[in-house]
Amino acid sequence: MVNIDELKFDEKGLIPAIVVDSTSKKVLTLAYMNRESLKISMEKGLTCFYSRSRQELWLKGEASKNYQHIVSITADCDKDALTIVVDKDGPACHKGTDSCFNDIVWESEERSEFSLASLMKLIEGRKTEKKEGSYTTYLFEKGIDKILKKVGEECTEVIIAGKADDKKETIYEIADLTYHVMVLMIEMGISLEDIHNELASRHVIDHKVKQEKMTK
Repeated sequence: MVNIDELKFDEKGLIPAIVVDSTSKKVLTLAYMNRESLKISMEKGLTCFYSRSRQELWLKGEASKNYQHIVSITADCDKDALTIVVDKDGPACHKGTDSCFNDIVWESEERSEFSLASLMKLIEGRKTEKKEGSYTTYLFEKGIDKILKKVGEECTEVIIAGKADDKKETIYEIADLTYHVMVLMIEMGISLEDIHNELASRHVIDHKVKQEKMTK
């Protein structure tokens, strides 16, 4: 563990803090902290920054209620910058967007970034803006029964591939199942964050159970 006294604040007593979403891993914002705001952040478990324009401390979410609950704070190798992983209650940007980083300056066509969040957004787009010839749009048009049928079929395919001990085929079928489950999620209004939070709550419970067993 790095002690706060080991951190290197600049000549103005500030250190840059890159805030990252714990679920999507997306960079939410770049802000600055001084020694006091960092201590408050650690004490409250909520991000507190120093505003260079207003020259004052500000607890993120104090006005908007879009608090950022800190998962971890990590210093870089030179100890002059921080990465703060958070669970957020709402948009990170004051403009109401999920992240402050939205305007693409340049993007490689060959190395376009993939994430489950971007796939969810694409699937959602096929529901809200129907595209002719799209299989995803077809599923949404057929409705919940068709989507559930496909999820069931893909579950069976995963079982068959797994039983055959065919790793390559199992990966392929799990990918198919994942896609159809995500279609179901969009249809039912379930987000990746909902699933993340559910799994996180089970992790806490499991941890407590393990601790209880160890003390017996």
